[in-house]
Amino acid sequence: MTAFGVGMIERLFASLQALGVLYGKILKTLQDMPQDAAYRKYTEQIVTERYNHVKTEQDIEKLETKINCGQIEEVIQQAENELQLARKMVEWKPWQPLIGQAPANQWKWPVN
Repeated sequence: MTAFGVGMIERLFASLQALGVLYGKILKTLQDMPQDAAYRKYTEQIVTERYNHVKTEQDIEKLETKINCGQIEEVIQQAENELQLARKMVEWKPWQPLIGQAPANQWKWPVN
């Protein structure tokens, strides 16, 4: 078991709070998208699962293991990036129909 100083404990507690706030903001932003939008469905599922871990797990090492995406500082950075992307997705509205006809074979893979 690692011994933490008061400063370290406060920093870790602040990290948990920050992560919870970020996940809450992401979930709120997703509400501005149609329920059947693919990005909303899959992001909401992942973020909700992680948010529940943050609410129920106070041990940072156990939380990092449950989320399985690196150290808590990295997970916070990922959440900040996801929030930015979610806000951009609301702006871009990728769930709306295309303005014009897509070029032939646009969605074909691999490209020849």
